[in-house]
Amino acid sequence: MSETQSKQLLHLVIGGELAGLKGTEFKNLDEVDIVGVYPNYAAAYDVWKQKAQMTVDNAEMRYFIVHLHRLLDPADD
Repeated sequence: MSETQSKQLLHLVIGGELAGLKGTEFKNLDEVDIVGVYPNYAAAYDVWKQKAQMTVDNAEMRYFIVHLHRLLDPADD
C-alpha cells in the first residue's frame, strides 16, 4: 500500500433480534444477519443506517458496526 493511500479500516455490519431491550445478546444466533464487511466507517454507516431504518418497527431488532480493524490489530488504536 502506498503512502498516498489511506489505511484499510475494516468494519462489519451485523444485526438481529435481541434477547432484551437493554442488552446486546442475540435471541437466536442462527438468525443473525451478517450484512457485510466494508472498507471504512462511512461505507459501513450508510449500510447500517439503511438496515436500521428497515427494521424500525421492531424494538428488539438492532444492527451494529463492529470495528474489525481494532480486533485485528489492537496496537494501532
